[in-house]
Amino acid sequence: MKLNKGVIYILLGASFFGFTPIFAKLGFSFGYSLGQINIVQMVISFFLLWSLTLIKRASFKGLNKKNIVQIMITGCLIGLTSIFYYGSMEYLPASLAIILMFQFVWIGIILEWIFSKIKPAPITILSIILILIGVFFASNFVNGDIGGLPYKGLIFGILSAFTYAGFIFCSGKVAVNVDPWMRSSLMVTGSTILVFIVFMHDIPTVLPLESDLLSIAVGVSLFGAVLPPLFFAAGAPLVSGGVANILTSIELPIAILSASLILSEVVTPLQWLGIAIILVAIACNELGTKLFQRIKEYP
Repeated sequence: MKLNKGVIYILLGASFFGFTPIFAKLGFSFGYSLGQINIVQMVISFFLLWSLTLIKRASFKGLNKKNIVQIMITGCLIGLTSIFYYGSMEYLPASLAIILMFQFVWIGIILEWIFSKIKPAPITILSIILILIGVFFASNFVNGDIGGLPYKGLIFGILSAFTYAGFIFCSGKVAVNVDPWMRSSLMVTGSTILVFIVFMHDIPTVLPLESDLLSIAVGVSLFGAVLPPLFFAAGAPLVSGGVANILTSIELPIAILSASLILSEVVTPLQWLGIAIILVAIACNELGTKLFQRIKEYP
């Protein structure tokens, strides 16, 4: 029962995060800056999450000075992901920014290797190779479309993958016994502090708050900073890191489809092939690892 609930929570969290490109791209099209979008997003997220946490009377059980700081640092990672992810979209097509950020899958495997001493199996190494092949096709590098793109956007995209992988890794390790509502509220507190520090010079430009910026920030906040961390906080402790990586892969097709259908971005058949290879590689990693384990147990 616990596994089923964890699976549902992570699927929902990843699905919600897949819709954030719509709001970020709309914000940039209206002329708002990266700082303005992030500041308003985090303020809304902060008040919304803490209000819900207090209304639900979430438990403070298990909290101490040490893990409060750890939870807030974990929240900083999702704050950095928002900065880098939306920053990448400012310079790149949303579909490419999504694909770059999605490299968190193999980065997460490496984090497990370094910090949890879980050495990747041969099938995992094969999966990483397949993911990189998938990225080659999905990025439309074959048609030479990536050569003229701003390097700043590409760097932001890769950085978002590292911070997102770090967030998922820490979500399953830090203060897992603390109430998910309380964890999420402390995470968004860390994110908000970080964003205010990074975009301090943009704070005066937010006021007076325009209705378009407010609407975009509400969408980005709900789908990027409120719902995903909340569902990840509830689901990550209930499943293994490998299963979490597979489940979060639903974000990729949802994000690409939303960019294609709503933002009218062109996604070629070759790019869809690359996306399919990435998804297959992610599934093969976990399923193949379990298969080899069973073969060893039952020779």
